[in-house]
Amino acid sequence: MARARSPKLFDRLEKFFRDYTAGMNSRDLQRLFQRDAANAYAVLTRDHAQEPEPRKGLRRWLHRTRLAFLGLSYKLSPARRLLFVLALLFLLIGLTRDLEVVVSTDKIRILIDFSPFWFVLSFLALTYLLALELVDRVRVRDELEVARELQAALLPQEMPVIPGWSSAHSYRTANEVGGDYYDLMPLPDGRVALIVGDASGHGMAAGLVMAIANTTLKTAIDLDPAPEKVMALLNRAIWRIGTRRAFMSVFYAVLDPAAGTLEYLCAGHPFPLLRREDGRIEELGRGGLPLGIRETLPLEAQRAELQPGDLLVLYTDGLAEAVDGAGQAFGYDRIAELLQHGGAPWAVHDLILSTFDHHTRDEPLRDDLTLLVMSRLPPVPLTPVS
Repeated sequence: MARARSPKLFDRLEKFFRDYTAGMNSRDLQRLFQRDAANAYAVLTRDHAQEPEPRKGLRRWLHRTRLAFLGLSYKLSPARRLLFVLALLFLLIGLTRDLEVVVSTDKIRILIDFSPFWFVLSFLALTYLLALELVDRVRVRDELEVARELQAALLPQEMPVIPGWSSAHSYRTANEVGGDYYDLMPLPDGRVALIVGDASGHGMAAGLVMAIANTTLKTAIDLDPAPEKVMALLNRAIWRIGTRRAFMSVFYAVLDPAAGTLEYLCAGHPFPLLRREDGRIEELGRGGLPLGIRETLPLEAQRAELQPGDLLVLYTDGLAEAVDGAGQAFGYDRIAELLQHGGAPWAVHDLILSTFDHHTRDEPLRDDLTLLVMSRLPPVPLTPVS
């Protein structure tokens, strides 16, 4: 009977091990003790980052250990901080309760006798503390998931059909909530309002700025879709948030699909690339400050005309500034190089993203990414009636 049960028990243990380690690979383990450890230390010690660090090895190690301990402790609530200290105290008692030190003329002997009671008590206290922190994290994650769903509702699920034009688009976030924003909004007179924006930072704070910009933008367009008017109103709304960390780079334009004219303003945003049918590449925009930096900004619209076969590429800096494992950025020049051969919007879009994914590989996004590719289609030749 015991022999019959052994294979089943082994199979269960093997299945449990596979489920428990599902999705784990060597790169994750390497990242756990390299980049993740460095990021954790930076977060824990950022409040004491200005303190001078000793140069010698042992003193430097003690200094960093002290900063990490204080940072970890003060990130906890007072009650949990006390529990954390007690758990460490229990561990110390368990290690030293029966410590015996014998000193003689020829040797020093140290005997450490573990005390199971204090050791188990320390383990239980630390496990309980970890469980409390994990519960808080799950609650925050659930709230972020709701915020992500609400934010997704602000972004276009499908691009509007624009006669004579074709488009392809993508949106990726570095966190559950992102700060990038883009949209194509048909206007009553047949024109189309086009916007791509990037709120400062990423995560929840950037998402809140993005939500404010979305509401303000739609109100501004209803009042007057002219680029100077929309950008001035959007700038005041972001400025009134009242913090220097709240600003937003924006490219906003009004497109006349029939004539191909594009009236636009670029405020601190990466310049969109316009590939002409003959292969020439132009940048749309001129240097300027992002919205929200100052209460008033000099805003002067520019104008471009897109001919059939021209290709317009808009993106946020999360595309160009994403890095690979060696810290090498994807680069603005590479985006321009990928446009050299032109093609349909979906083909150019897929080429850029596939090259981007090959560059970054398993590196996580450090900033949100938006990519929008548009093209004016050649006119459809009329078929003569026989």
